[in-house]
Amino acid sequence: MVDTALAERQRTGNPIKVALVGAGYSGRNIAYQIINSFPGLRLVAIADRTIAVAREAYSTAGITEVRALDSRRALEQAIRDNVFAVTDDAIVICETQGIDAIIEATGTIEFGAAVVLRALEQGKHIILMNVELDATLGPILKTYADRAGVIYSNSDGDEPGVAMNMIRFVRSIGLRPMVAGNLKGLYDRYRTPETQRRFAEAHHQEATKITSFADGTKLSMELTVLANATGFKVAKRGMYGPALDHVHESSKFFLDKLLDGGMVDFLVGAAPSNGAFVLGHSKDPVKAAYLKYLKMGHGPLYTFYTPFHLPQLEIPLTVARAVLFRDATVAPLGAPVCDSVAVAKRDLKAGESLDGLGGFTCYALVENYDRSRQEKALPMGVSEGCRLKSHVSKDQLVTYDDVELPRGRLCDKLRQQQQDLFFPAQPIPGAADR
Repeated sequence: MVDTALAERQRTGNPIKVALVGAGYSGRNIAYQIINSFPGLRLVAIADRTIAVAREAYSTAGITEVRALDSRRALEQAIRDNVFAVTDDAIVICETQGIDAIIEATGTIEFGAAVVLRALEQGKHIILMNVELDATLGPILKTYADRAGVIYSNSDGDEPGVAMNMIRFVRSIGLRPMVAGNLKGLYDRYRTPETQRRFAEAHHQEATKITSFADGTKLSMELTVLANATGFKVAKRGMYGPALDHVHESSKFFLDKLLDGGMVDFLVGAAPSNGAFVLGHSKDPVKAAYLKYLKMGHGPLYTFYTPFHLPQLEIPLTVARAVLFRDATVAPLGAPVCDSVAVAKRDLKAGESLDGLGGFTCYALVENYDRSRQEKALPMGVSEGCRLKSHVSKDQLVTYDDVELPRGRLCDKLRQQQQDLFFPAQPIPGAADR
């Protein structure tokens, strides 16, 4: 359906106009994919803090004629002139008329939140290649999107989107999804930018980003996004994360651990070690006999999995779903269900500042939101720049009581808004005076 609708937009000379914020590793590949593989979409503008980086994203995709600009009017004229544009001011893109959707691909939280808010205020659909932002502020940002009458969605191809598409499929064939999550090849909470530097350099990536993959922080944030989109919880802080030989063994492992409302979790080293999985449940004897005949096993838990995830290649599909069908791939249902909380990666001393995702000081674990609030847990997404007021031992939860928040941050204000909206009369410690 999506491909047919895009082909019609291309045939009629009315492509979806999309802009991109962030032209790093993900952004460059997204730009290349849209320009070279998705007729029916037109990447009208790229914003990056470095103009040369935005230009390079276009040139890598084969576009050599671009116009650098710094105002809404100039960008609107470029769109009318059918000229591609670059800018170092993302707010220009947010305020420009004629852009249908914006892909936010910076991986930042404070900056990303400001961009998303402004875009939503201007009636733009928002597609996130930014699971970090979604895990931290997704429920409140989705509320802003609903008020504006636009779509807010994380992307196809990233693990939450892959799992969510399978969940929808499993429901459509009459099974009840009970477990969903990631297939993880490596999981070591104590990896640091130093241990990951060589790998990062070999793949032209930032060491902190690669560290966030290895230490489970990105995994935790991805599964927080999935939990908030499904209502699924975790059975325990950090999840089980069993080391299995193959994904098919997961149905046996989880059979006696199920939660009534469903759960998110992950597998380590289970072949094919990439992608996402969903366990669907059914005790229907007729369905069971048919599923057994089709080699799906004996039940009552049945394993479904996708052995790959291709986020930069698939995110154009998310744009099309949002604009053409007002269908979000994966978005919060309402109040947050889970949170990604900061845990000390080593013994931390009073006076130290936390260095955020993929750093030397903390890793993230998924916790149920009600438990997180009870323990005043510090969300990993707001941890960067927080100054410790007390000693925190290795593997100990970092709480709001342990830190002094930086002043004037949008992320803290939005967390408080989220708290006020969904859990009134429960202020976030230390946030009100910031």
